[in-house]
Amino acid sequence: MVTGQGWAGDSTPPHPAAPQSRKSSLVRPYAVTGGRTAPRMKFAMEALVSSVTSEYQDISLLSPEYQAIIQLTRNVRSVAEISALLRQPLGVVRVLIADMASEGLIRVHQPALEAGKPDLNLLERVLSGLRRL
Repeated sequence: MVTGQGWAGDSTPPHPAAPQSRKSSLVRPYAVTGGRTAPRMKFAMEALVSSVTSEYQDISLLSPEYQAIIQLTRNVRSVAEISALLRQPLGVVRVLIADMASEGLIRVHQPALEAGKPDLNLLERVLSGLRRL
């Protein structure tokens, strides 16, 4: 659950893009996914995710986790980035994203990998990002 202090009662402040208007909660990550640890569909952590809901669509009936992911994916983001911004384990975020994709709330754009060979363009972008750190 999204809280004013991050997720699951975390005392570190959430990322500015993450919604901050929820009360603190002690919900554990496995409770958010209903105890599931494996997503319904396989996708890479660098897969890009985008929301298919309009900015004006009412999402208040969705769970706080779904709302947070929809808000973050109004701009295309990677699965790993969503996990980091929400301060949730990658496995939990993968399960949520797979569920949301099957419900038609978001789109997952898989990277085109050639027979298991690494994408050199992706590797160059990662290296460039690491050098900027």
